[in-house]
Amino acid sequence: MLTLRDKHERRQFTLTVELDPPKSASPIKTQKEAMQLIDWADAVNIADCPMAKLRMSPIALAHIIQTDFHLETIFHLTCRDRNLIGLQAELLGASALGVHNILTLTGDPPSIGDHPDARPVFETDSTGLIEIARTLNSGYDMAGNSLGQPTRFYIGTTGNPAAADLDAELRRLELKKQAGAQFVQTQPVYDLRQAEAYLAGTAELNLPVLFGVLPLKSYKMALYLHDKVPGITIPKPLQDAMADGGRDTGIAIAADTVKALREMGAAGVHLLPINDVPAVGEIARQAGMAPKQL
Repeated sequence: MLTLRDKHERRQFTLTVELDPPKSASPIKTQKEAMQLIDWADAVNIADCPMAKLRMSPIALAHIIQTDFHLETIFHLTCRDRNLIGLQAELLGASALGVHNILTLTGDPPSIGDHPDARPVFETDSTGLIEIARTLNSGYDMAGNSLGQPTRFYIGTTGNPAAADLDAELRRLELKKQAGAQFVQTQPVYDLRQAEAYLAGTAELNLPVLFGVLPLKSYKMALYLHDKVPGITIPKPLQDAMADGGRDTGIAIAADTVKALREMGAAGVHLLPINDVPAVGEIARQAGMAPKQL
């Protein structure tokens, strides 16, 4: 079976989907969601206590999903909760469990989450975490000691096509590539001109770029994302379309975006369904994608 890395090396268009782990000792909620994605997703992302809210370990859950459904996963890892030793220990454990795709993140501060008095670590940032994963891949720990067996992580990082200063954003991405980043998953993009500019700016880095696609559910949601969420710009025509429509309109916009990104030469898309997993199949069908399991 081809891995996500294999597909990117062969320049196959890939679809990944982000899922939040449960705040529970039971994985059933996420298992049910993953089951709906087998026919469509090349991999599912498992978040790491997103928005600094307590959730199940992404590494444990990623292993469960891969074992139960033979569906590849990308586990998120943040620098918020672990020091240098802890990050390396988590990575070695993930490798032993066969979970080899990672999205490296600095992480949200605990002050915004459900344990605001928790002490943050932040001994390094996402670029430093990329370097840690690359070093383990080379067969050594961060102290220079040889490992009995190296890891083989496919190392992902994040990007923002809607950054106010795109040149500065691209310089940061270049530093991440130098540290060892191998693919990019971006913030949600609605303005295709921003996607074109980002692809052009990243061309020389030779990093597969998967653009974030967040389906709109309502006009209120469109305005909130545009006005309140940094790094997201929703063009006026899309806002107007959502003013007269609802979920179905949002699905259609997302499908059109996926088609345009594919034609543009993107390596893939990263869907963020936000508690509407059935939307993934609807978007994929409308975008002209075929099910993977026939």
